[in-house]
Amino acid sequence: MPSSFSLSPTDRPLDAQIRPPGSKSLTNRALICAALARGPSRICGALSSEDTLVMIEALRQLGIAVSWADDNTTLEVSGVPTTPLATSLDLNIQNSGTTIRFLSALLSTLSGKYRLDGTARMQQRPMADLIDAIKQLGGEIRSLGENNCPPLLVEGTGWQGGVATLGGDISSQFLSGLLLAAPHATEDVTLEITTPLVSEPYVRMTTSVMASFGVEVSRPTPASYLVRSPQTYHGVAYQVDPDASAASYFWAAAAIAGGKVTVLDLTAEALQGDVAFCDCLQSMGCHLTTTKDGLTVEAGPLNGITVDMNAISDTVQTLAVVALFAEGPTRITNVAHIRHKESDRIGDLARELRKLGATIVEHDDGLTIEPGSLRAAELDTYEDHRMAMSLALAGLKVPGVIINDPGCTAKTYPDYFQDLERVVRGD
Repeated sequence: MPSSFSLSPTDRPLDAQIRPPGSKSLTNRALICAALARGPSRICGALSSEDTLVMIEALRQLGIAVSWADDNTTLEVSGVPTTPLATSLDLNIQNSGTTIRFLSALLSTLSGKYRLDGTARMQQRPMADLIDAIKQLGGEIRSLGENNCPPLLVEGTGWQGGVATLGGDISSQFLSGLLLAAPHATEDVTLEITTPLVSEPYVRMTTSVMASFGVEVSRPTPASYLVRSPQTYHGVAYQVDPDASAASYFWAAAAIAGGKVTVLDLTAEALQGDVAFCDCLQSMGCHLTTTKDGLTVEAGPLNGITVDMNAISDTVQTLAVVALFAEGPTRITNVAHIRHKESDRIGDLARELRKLGATIVEHDDGLTIEPGSLRAAELDTYEDHRMAMSLALAGLKVPGVIINDPGCTAKTYPDYFQDLERVVRGD
């Protein structure tokens, strides 16, 4: 891919349909369940991207057979093999947060020695709550880096089980990773959350995927999760929906450029919480229509809003770009945890939006976007796929918006820019 990308502004309303690729979150959760299952699984509609390919390669190195079928849209997973799993691995996780957090928990339930490392940014991502919880359950894991960040060394003989406490304010992926691995414990596992849980819809997604593979999770209290032992995953055919986080860019495109965009095969009742991004657009003045085919956003006059985006924090950058074209300020709150993502998605986002001419007030837990006289700018993406995909939308109306390092979108959506241009053309 070229080193930069620039979208030509459009002077006509959009009228398009799009089906984004499969959900990364669902694909990686289904891969863990299928890898631990008795019997083979087929994961249909799976995403092929850097984040999922890293997970697939790690499972293959562990000894799980994973192969592509149906033009790389279906994954066939063998389940737990009859031969012993690898007991010593050195895994490069790149910058995939779901992969390192899910695999750290999974590998700590086995007997072996495993080292997990990744990019420079990965070596800055916090893991303390996950490490502490694994130790409470009888696993052995420690950080080889600074401040309980990767590299991580897993070295032990599995989980006994019991009760573990962990904070919920850094990443819901810690809890999801522990839940996915819990059926491998010798005894029941109870996970107690000691601080408010961020991105809770992703945990509901985790328990739903687990249930599809035959493992039930109960909630003894609103702040606790219980996985009874013994339980076993079973091989199934699992259907992955289109990625709702990826869909947000196309719904936002309609809001910015005018017209309407339908995302096929997603509805307001979808398992992925990020479909609630459409509620934000509706609050700003857009119109929503749900049919059996999908969810349509049609543009309306945009007004600034104040919105708590804790549950849909992967769409903060998308809404911030829409806010550039609204009447009045937009205040995004309760997303302090996104400073620990692929980039500092508050500080770095504020820096780039200012380049476009907006007035940005950065808060500890979010930011306020005051639209201004927008101008051309060369925007940096910090190796963050969501930064690239969201900031590119400003080019729908502002000439001369250049996105540096567009190739970083390969992490979750390799064909994003081609699909965006197709939506603009109305193909």
